[in-house]
Amino acid sequence: MFKIQTLNKISSVGLNDFPRDSYEVATEINNPDAILVRSADMHEMSLSANTKAVSRAGAGTNNIPCQELAEKGVVVFNTPGANSNAVKELVILSILLSSRPVVQANRWVNTELKGKGDEIAALAEKGKSNFVGPEVKGKTLGVIGLGAIGAQVANIAIALGMNVVGYDPFLSVKAALSLDHNVKISETLDSLYKKADYITVHVPQTDETKGMINSSSIKLMKNGVRIINLARGGLVNNADMLKALESGKVASHVTDFADEELIKCDKVICMPHLGASTPEAEDNCAIMAVKELRAFLETGAIVNSVNFPRATIETPIPEKGTRLCIAHKNVPGMIAKFTTILGDAKLNIAGIVDQSRGDIAYALIDVDGKVEDETLTALENCQAVIKVRPIFA
Repeated sequence: MFKIQTLNKISSVGLNDFPRDSYEVATEINNPDAILVRSADMHEMSLSANTKAVSRAGAGTNNIPCQELAEKGVVVFNTPGANSNAVKELVILSILLSSRPVVQANRWVNTELKGKGDEIAALAEKGKSNFVGPEVKGKTLGVIGLGAIGAQVANIAIALGMNVVGYDPFLSVKAALSLDHNVKISETLDSLYKKADYITVHVPQTDETKGMINSSSIKLMKNGVRIINLARGGLVNNADMLKALESGKVASHVTDFADEELIKCDKVICMPHLGASTPEAEDNCAIMAVKELRAFLETGAIVNSVNFPRATIETPIPEKGTRLCIAHKNVPGMIAKFTTILGDAKLNIAGIVDQSRGDIAYALIDVDGKVEDETLTALENCQAVIKVRPIFA
């Protein structure tokens, strides 16, 4: 019986995919095998030694100490693409709101015209000239990051009649093939900054990307540029953004990350992290997160991990056999050590996969026969081994 702890409200559509005869799922649970989380901060959590995996029902994992967990052999999964349509739609809405001051106009109507009775129609006609904004058709949109969300944004912007320039130094073949042929790829960020009337950011927050929208990058942009950030709050230097808004260099800024200073600025539209706040996205993320956990717990397979390499064995565990899931440091000679120990135990290896990601490696070894405790202990005692988990057929 696998025990799954949920740290946030997780869609029942996903949770229902856990077989009830072999999984126990609850918020309060002792020694969980795995944890399902959305936005809960796990940095100060003390995990049970029994915890094998954490699955984030969403793409970002800033709330999870991924590297620290990797060193303990705990695999962290996320669900890239599961909420991409929800975010894409909000980005398109944000582009339009940055251009046409609908929010400001609505605020004016609700405050200045409230209680005016029969005068409202005439006052509205008189005041509407204060809320003029340009059309997006024919304008250039710069998309920074062409992953699951960025690629969809680029494609729909083309359909809206925009010119689209994208930048992504890590553009995957899959993403490239999904792009509309009219999307132009920029070789540098500087080139994109100089061309774009609108800019939307779709990259993770790392040491390299934190504060990437700052006084230096804004200086390269067109006067009156409109900037949308629904990815991560730290990608934009808010102090520099406010100065650019005050000077008119930036015409408007839409962000999904509210901040005290940004809220005070009339040229900023702040939202309360609404990117994936649709029932469809919550269902999709939960379904994918559960699928990843089940595959890992039941077969040892790792797909969509942010701190471990991808590793799968397509064939089933040998009849009456054992699949060994071994997290280890990425150092030379580890497979030789494993095969020697298994050979000494008179165990035949039916299949083996070993993949690495940075300092971490992960081996899946199928063995004909049951691996006894003595052999498991010998594997665990190998220098540079982090964790050994057997799965018996």
